[in-house]
Amino acid sequence: MNLDALTAIDFHVHVEQDAHGHLSLDAELLDASAAYFKAGAPRTPTVADIAAHYRERSMAAVVFTVDAATGLGHPALSSEEIADAAAAHPDVLIPFGSVDPHGPDPAARARRLVAEHGVRGFKFHPSLQAFAPNDAAHYPLYEAIQDLGVPALFHTGQTGIGAGLPGGRGIKLRYSHPMLLDDVAADFPGLTVVLAHPSVPWQDEAISMATHKANVFIDLSGWSPKYFPPQLVKAAAGRLRHKVLFGSDFPVITPDRWLADFAGLPVGDEARALILKGNAAGLLGLAAPEAS
Repeated sequence: MNLDALTAIDFHVHVEQDAHGHLSLDAELLDASAAYFKAGAPRTPTVADIAAHYRERSMAAVVFTVDAATGLGHPALSSEEIADAAAAHPDVLIPFGSVDPHGPDPAARARRLVAEHGVRGFKFHPSLQAFAPNDAAHYPLYEAIQDLGVPALFHTGQTGIGAGLPGGRGIKLRYSHPMLLDDVAADFPGLTVVLAHPSVPWQDEAISMATHKANVFIDLSGWSPKYFPPQLVKAAAGRLRHKVLFGSDFPVITPDRWLADFAGLPVGDEARALILKGNAAGLLGLAAPEAS
């Protein structure tokens, strides 16, 4: 991957359809998510679609699915197949894996995904996967990821999946409280923990964690930047400029829309460069972030 040729690294991109036509979520949840984000009809790009989209923009993308087979009762897309497909597009795609925390020996699967499929990190969505991240039952999984030296990206805060449906389709927001991950970050200081999204309604907690713990970062996906809480904008432009990452949440939010709105925020050139590319490059081992 030619880092100098890239304008940005999008740290949060979903693969919604595999090469066999299988979808990551059932139709009701896809429709609810699209309605929540006012994205029109649900879009379900494949790995190849995503590679073409980002190559046109001279951007790289971290791509993944969420294995919530137990939590949602819907067959997950294969992280192995996603990683193998991404390997055909090494100029623009960086594959993350996802393992079901309730599945058989998730730590062993995480190790295989890195060793055999070149996965560069892992994505978790506690609300969809129906697990409390700080439950010690999941600590062997975190120990494996820490040993592998790759980051773990956790959904935090509100989710558009299930939004507006009776009971939210049983999806529990409390599992995505960022303070549950404070325990994980404290107990695994060698594990890079990325809090995905503005963690509304717990934004202050997320900022506190990223300020307090060297191994905690924040990605800015899932919201148009014009709706970011003001304390997040202030932190991203200032004391946390080395700790926040550009992410769109494609396909529900496109990188074009996100970047256009981000351009209007009061963020200086140094912080902007770090957020759009430098910080992600450092976390992914592509390059060290620029020093201030």
